[in-house]
Amino acid sequence: MLDAKTADGTMMHDTRPARCPVHAPADHPEIPPAKIGVLLANLGTPDNYDYWSMRRYLNEFLSDKRVIDYSAWVWQPLLQLVVLSKRPFSSGAAYKSIWNEEAGESPLMTITKAQTAKIRETMIQRHGDDVQVEFCMRYGNPSTRSVLRRMIDDGCQKILFFPLYPQYAGATTATANDQLFRALMQEKWQPPVRTVPAYFDQPAYIDALAQSVEKAYALMETPPDVLVTSYHGVPKRYLMEGDPYHCQCQKTTRLLRERLGWDEDRIVTTFQSRFGPEEWLKPYTVEEVARLAELGKKRIAVIAPAFSADCIETLEEINEEIRESFEEAGGESFTYIPCLNDDAAHIQALAQVIDDNLKGWIA
Repeated sequence: MLDAKTADGTMMHDTRPARCPVHAPADHPEIPPAKIGVLLANLGTPDNYDYWSMRRYLNEFLSDKRVIDYSAWVWQPLLQLVVLSKRPFSSGAAYKSIWNEEAGESPLMTITKAQTAKIRETMIQRHGDDVQVEFCMRYGNPSTRSVLRRMIDDGCQKILFFPLYPQYAGATTATANDQLFRALMQEKWQPPVRTVPAYFDQPAYIDALAQSVEKAYALMETPPDVLVTSYHGVPKRYLMEGDPYHCQCQKTTRLLRERLGWDEDRIVTTFQSRFGPEEWLKPYTVEEVARLAELGKKRIAVIAPAFSADCIETLEEINEEIRESFEEAGGESFTYIPCLNDDAAHIQALAQVIDDNLKGWIA
């Protein structure tokens, strides 16, 4: 029996024994049964919110050329001498405000573990021991390299890599794929690999989003005047250079509105989390919610369709900074609708995406 500890800390049991290949010499190492690996990937999280944990995490994140594409000779001195001398303190305080102290980890880690466990259970129900589900983080731990290495050791001879970003962006999906390919470069025997494309327009995903809105609205005595769909921002220059992220965000909002059966004035698309001096995708969420309040829209709800799991950008930025901007401008009722997280409809939507991308590999 092969017993392996998964990335979320649970034990995975494969009841099929390892065997020597047929016709192999007696001293040939035993090989575990062949499986298909499904590797979920999210952005990442610091190991803790202290200065050095935050500095290591931010250094890895902000040194990624997909995230900050300035020339290294310009950016690295600024990053090392200015940004990383100050930002770990402010970011650490933000993480501390949302930290899961009981588990000793960030909410993103807690939620990703729960998602992985539920998707794994779904795959076992559908495919038995033929599919192994794990997760990794692009930045921080568990690293893409370490989880991929273990999955190959466990007998995963084909890998489906699933970046958990509904909309494609070079700074999210592409950099996750890059890290996978870098890890594969270190393997003597590379397994066949597929990468899952963006699923922003998949009906099950849109339906899960709509259900979350409907459930939240059903709990309110008076519905919000406007639903703000707040997506993580990127520099506007990326759109001009061919990144499809902006278009996919706009389409997600349109499909959500159509699924809800709403008029156009009941929902708006905005972008949050600006960094640096250049222009980013507009309208900026923090400014748009203030503008809505000034226009008399005193009740709003905010949802973040670009995030598959609640994290620092939703739990701290939306629920604190963006809420404060709305209320200071005269807004009266602010509701944050959580990410889909490990909601049953979301798990089924993700499982459907996985099965669609496993076609030809598994019955």
